[in-house]
Amino acid sequence: MDYSRRRLLQTTGLAVATAGLAGCNGQSTDDTTAAETDSETEAGDETTTEDAESSVSVDATVAVAAEWNAMRARLYDTVALAAAGRLGTAARVAGDVFARFEQSSGEWGAHEQLEATNERNYETFESNLGGAREAYAAGDAERGSDLAVQAADNLLAAQRGRVDAAVVDALNVLLFGARARDAGLLAAAGEVDAATELANAVYEGFEDAPAHSALESASDELYESFEAAVEGAADAGDAETLAASAQTAAAATVDASYELAPETVAGAGHLALMQAVGFDAEVLAGLGGPGDEFAHAAALSLYRARAADVPRLVAAGEADFAATVASDVFAHFEGARAHEALEEADHDAYEGFEGGLESLTEAAESGDAAAAEEAVATVDENLLAGISALVGGEAATVLEAAFFRARLGDARELVAVGETDRAAAVGESLFARFEENEANLHESVEEESEELYHRFEEEHLAGLVEDATAGDADAAAAHAEGAMDALFEFEAAVGATAEVSAAEAAFFGARGFDAAALARVGASARAAAVVQSTFAFFEAGAGGYHETLEEADHDLYESFEGALGSVRTAAEEGGDAYGAAKTYGQRAVDSMYAVVATAAADAGLGAAASERMSGVFQTFEEARVHEALEGADHDAYEGFEAALSDYSAALEDGSGVDVAAETYATATARAQFAVVGEVGKAPEAGDTEDGGSADAALSGGPNVVEGVPEEADHVVKMRAVAFEPAELTVSVGDTVAFEHAAGDAHSVTASGDELPEGAAYWASGGFESQEAAETGWGEGKGAVQSGQSYVHTFETAGEHPYYCVPHEAAGMTGTIIVEE
Repeated sequence: MDYSRRRLLQTTGLAVATAGLAGCNGQSTDDTTAAETDSETEAGDETTTEDAESSVSVDATVAVAAEWNAMRARLYDTVALAAAGRLGTAARVAGDVFARFEQSSGEWGAHEQLEATNERNYETFESNLGGAREAYAAGDAERGSDLAVQAADNLLAAQRGRVDAAVVDALNVLLFGARARDAGLLAAAGEVDAATELANAVYEGFEDAPAHSALESASDELYESFEAAVEGAADAGDAETLAASAQTAAAATVDASYELAPETVAGAGHLALMQAVGFDAEVLAGLGGPGDEFAHAAALSLYRARAADVPRLVAAGEADFAATVASDVFAHFEGARAHEALEEADHDAYEGFEGGLESLTEAAESGDAAAAEEAVATVDENLLAGISALVGGEAATVLEAAFFRARLGDARELVAVGETDRAAAVGESLFARFEENEANLHESVEEESEELYHRFEEEHLAGLVEDATAGDADAAAAHAEGAMDALFEFEAAVGATAEVSAAEAAFFGARGFDAAALARVGASARAAAVVQSTFAFFEAGAGGYHETLEEADHDLYESFEGALGSVRTAAEEGGDAYGAAKTYGQRAVDSMYAVVATAAADAGLGAAASERMSGVFQTFEEARVHEALEGADHDAYEGFEAALSDYSAALEDGSGVDVAAETYATATARAQFAVVGEVGKAPEAGDTEDGGSADAALSGGPNVVEGVPEEADHVVKMRAVAFEPAELTVSVGDTVAFEHAAGDAHSVTASGDELPEGAAYWASGGFESQEAAETGWGEGKGAVQSGQSYVHTFETAGEHPYYCVPHEAAGMTGTIIVEE
């Protein structure tokens, strides 16, 4: 946990160090804030709420500032998640923050108000937020966390520029309450060590933060209560005590906010804290399962399978192709999320793996099969050590079973092409490794089921070796398949659905490369059969992999199936099966991270998340803001309670959570405006069909039309920060309409350098180059707004990547695949 602690302390220090930056552009500095707070609360009892009411401006900007505070809290959620190794979830949260920000429509929405406060600060915020999402998605926890904190400070700067110092003080104190609650969130997810480190970091960061003096000036008793509770969380050692201490700390900040600012201000801030806790509950409901470390380890398992193919290819006279495979594994690893993870988990294994890959490439280039076997042994030994360092225990055993399945698949295909002797050698190797109890597979299978153990080893694995040695291809093939089935049965019995899914992703990826190798040696029919059987297994469920991937990321699911089909097509038609297998392999790796990021059902955290929201309901019933909201606007009050109740039920049921969370957040934001007396200015939020109104200052240009033309063969919807679908396959001559469906104005801008050879450049606005399109956007040209579509007919086969200029940082990219 040393890394987590270092990361948390670094980001806490960054927040303090950059606090001065937030006071630029004419906004208040930390010293001014503290001085104003001291003057308002001097002598403790001399300042009353009535005095504060008369000296602090309370209007719609306070509600906006409270909304920014909820966003600041969510950005710190990503820091906590990254420190706990949950980078996939951190990336998703950052993306969700960006999407909600873009969807916050209307004059008093968080988006419009931030832009109106300071355009440069607004642009920097979007850049930092998008960069944080990209860094987390790329596996860079340090950069992602740094950028997330900087984005939070952009919002702090806006708060200072728009509301009085007392309001900023109250919101800053409440933010520390939200950060304390993050420790409880991690503890509830089983990340007790990470939660402890977070509580320590919050405590140490608080000591140097402006909120420290603000809370101390508000009330000595509340100040001491907060510090004692955070210390208690850091020292707790168990999830229940830690969560209770974190909640006590947050309660102290709520009470302190009423001492620092007028009741309406504190009420809006408290509601924003409830909104933040609501989003935490959604995160908690999605935190179940093995985490990114397991996805990293699954990716390493696929490398094990790919490296094992190299000696076989060398022996088959395909030395050049074998060298390409080895060098491609190296190149993929250099850019993979598992790269840094392996380096940090076990540096020796990392160096040994890379050194082994270099030796493997050299052996393949020289056509030395014996040297290739030695190099593969080095590669495998170090990858196995890395997997153990990343996950270990039963999780590593599940991955070992998937690796054995991939190698048994190799044996099956060797039999299919008549290389029964080599198939027997693969079986003998696996038998020896099983007897050595590599990754505890032998003992685990035997412990799970004596019948399963005997079926796998004595019936099928031994049978494979015996029949392959005897040259009985049909019997050997049946035994290879039987052994694979037995190990899959073991995986499903001992692994959680997310673990089985990610492990099977490694197996599926390996089968794609098997098909490519078969096509390379002229066995195209068998290559197509391998793909067909793999697809059938996926459609049958594959231990929950099919359903889990479809629910986790529907676009990726469709892309995964499409890429697998492309391997078969290439094999059957004499195309580039290996290139198709590489694309498919990347989809398999992507799926590993997708399935572990949304594995709540296996951990049963939906009930814990629902209980968390039930606690919010109880807190609200007893809170000062309850009466304030009911008195301010009864409809907003009832809407808030109804949304809170529905959200809690959705979490418990595990269905409709995303929609319920968004509805709750919208109702909470409306309540924030209500308590400050400005409910009529509450913005609409959410992914609406009309996507907002058009901006007369922007223009579309050629091929930007009203509505969706009837002649369009396909429609891509442009959501707030995403193209839907992100990947679309069309035929040459097909017309695609890119329809504005939500959010601000978008562009559709092709990536010029990556278009197929001979393809004419295309973009909304009719520009002739990517540079011209980006320049044009800066001049207000090429915009696709509400009610409009950009229409383009694709005449050149190949992949056409594109993006939205203003939302690229948020991940708004797509690809049109044009087939003949």
